[in-house]
Amino acid sequence: MAPATKDFYQILGVNEKAGAEQIKKGFRKLAKQYHPDVNRDDKKAAERFKEVGEAYSVLSDPAKRGQYDQMRSASAFGMGGERYSTRPPQGGHPVFSFDDLEGGFGHVSDLFSSLFDLGNRSSSGTQKRRRESGKNLEYVLEIPFLTAVRGGKISIDVSFTEDCATCGGGGAKPGTESQRCPECGGTGDISFGQGGFAVKRPCPRCFSRGKIPGVPCGSCAGQGTLRQQRKLQVSVPPGVDTGAKVQLSGQGEKGHGGGKRGNLIITFKVEPHRFFKRQGLDVHVAVPINIVQATLGSKIKVQTVSGQKVILRIPEGTQSGSKFRIKGHGVERDGHIGDQYVEVLVGVPEELTEEEHQAMEEFATATGMPY
Repeated sequence: MAPATKDFYQILGVNEKAGAEQIKKGFRKLAKQYHPDVNRDDKKAAERFKEVGEAYSVLSDPAKRGQYDQMRSASAFGMGGERYSTRPPQGGHPVFSFDDLEGGFGHVSDLFSSLFDLGNRSSSGTQKRRRESGKNLEYVLEIPFLTAVRGGKISIDVSFTEDCATCGGGGAKPGTESQRCPECGGTGDISFGQGGFAVKRPCPRCFSRGKIPGVPCGSCAGQGTLRQQRKLQVSVPPGVDTGAKVQLSGQGEKGHGGGKRGNLIITFKVEPHRFFKRQGLDVHVAVPINIVQATLGSKIKVQTVSGQKVILRIPEGTQSGSKFRIKGHGVERDGHIGDQYVEVLVGVPEELTEEEHQAMEEFATATGMPY
């Protein structure tokens, strides 16, 4: 059989002068494209996946790449009809051997784990599996405007995964036995890929337990877990705004192998208010006044976010759209407090009685205003 030719730069689709980032980018793209999880039962994709990993293993390591480039430039590629091969010609010695490169492909497997989020699980059986923390849960909590300003407590219902109380998480009907999983051989993991590029993922048949129930539990259908709801009290800090987060430790998904629970990460979303508008720590409101109040001046009561009503003095001749500041009545957070700004909107009556119309005419005559 003719020796297999390999040009690592061509395999990754990069130029021989490509930098480390270009090489990594090319590898990530191809590894995702040909990964066995995406191409089940596709032997060509599996072989391509292996080639991509081999190429990256060499070109991502400066020492290995330098050695490879030296052999490449010394006619290992395309000189006199000879091409680079990882296999020795019949009766001879290999031009270049991966075994000569220290480190093998271990760091590639680490990168696969980060690419496909497969995690690093022990394959020594369920009894020796290392502990893994549970996943964090994300929850978007809508809160009323005034609760966000003043703080308070809100009850929420969170869905989470819990061991089935009927079977204790084993998946088998109480009183029946389980058997070793034929898919993973009792390890709880299955491997994808070839050789040094095999990566592991939880066995989908036994749900990573290494055993399958002879008679499935009727409560959880053999899965060993159930989705349940938990009611929690969430403390809303005073002054929070949309996008603010709070973390509740140990309120996330359960861990594997006795690992601790993950966390619950809550993101606040503040509901709009019909009267108050917020800008940072300042609060803005619009208050209507009549033409007499604007002309002669007046005093009005204005509601604030603290729940108090403040007396605001309107000077004579106030124009519609004028703004007044009520100092120290905005949002308080971390020892700082904003102000409340009041915009007055002068309203003009749509209809006048005969007496009011006559009074307005007399007013216009007295002031010399045309009408």
